[in-house]
Amino acid sequence: MGSTGETGREYVVQRARARPEMKGAWDGFAWNGVEFLEVACFRPESSVHRPRTRVKLLYDDDGLFGIFSVEDRYIRCVHSRYMDPVYRDSCVEFFVRSRADTGYFNFEFNCGGALLCSYITDPTRTSEGFREYAGIPERDGRQVEIYHSMPAFIDPEIAEAVSWTLEFFIPFSLLEKYTGPLGELPGTRWRANFYKCGDGTSHPHWAAWSPVDALNFHLPHCFGTLLFR
Repeated sequence: MGSTGETGREYVVQRARARPEMKGAWDGFAWNGVEFLEVACFRPESSVHRPRTRVKLLYDDDGLFGIFSVEDRYIRCVHSRYMDPVYRDSCVEFFVRSRADTGYFNFEFNCGGALLCSYITDPTRTSEGFREYAGIPERDGRQVEIYHSMPAFIDPEIAEAVSWTLEFFIPFSLLEKYTGPLGELPGTRWRANFYKCGDGTSHPHWAAWSPVDALNFHLPHCFGTLLFR
C-alpha cells in the first residue's frame, strides 16, 4: 500500500510491464501485483456511508494509467456531459501536480465515465470558482481515455452494495501543454491526491487518500507524494 512518512502519504508509481487493456481488470496482467493505495480518510461531515476505494497507478513513455476499485452503495449518476458537475454523482477524483512551480490538474470522473478537468494555478475560492484556473477544452479532455463498469446514467439511485471500477489513461502530452516538458520521470516526485465523493447522493461522503484539513479537495498543501521508479 502507499506508505506514510515524515512528509505525508507516498505512493511508488512503477513503470508498466505491459499497457493496461482499459477494460477495468483490477487484477489483469498489467495490474496484477501492483500495490494499491486506499482512499480512506473521511471528512467528519460525511454520512455513515464509508465506501472502500482503492487505486493503482502505472506509467509508460506515453502517459499515466490509473484504476479505481470502489465497493459502494447509494450509487447515482445523472451527469453525462463533459465538464458537468460530476462530483454530485458517485465520483472518484485524481488531482496531480508535477512540479512545485506549476499548477495542478483536477481529473474528476463519475462512475458513468463523465469527466470534469481543469488546470488550476490559484485555488483560492471566488464567486466564479477559483482565482486563477483554466478549464481544459473538450478537444484536450477527450485525450483522456476512460473505462467505466457502471452505466452512464443511473437514476433512481442504487441502494444495494455494488463494486465498480473506473480506469483512465492521461497522456503526458496533455499535461505538458500546460506545464511544459516533464523530463525524465524515474526518481522524480510529483504531488497528488485521490478522492471519493458523492455530494448529491442520499448518503453524501468525502474521502481522501492524503487527509485534507477542511471540507475542500482543492488544497495542494495536503497532497501526498508520487515517487516514480
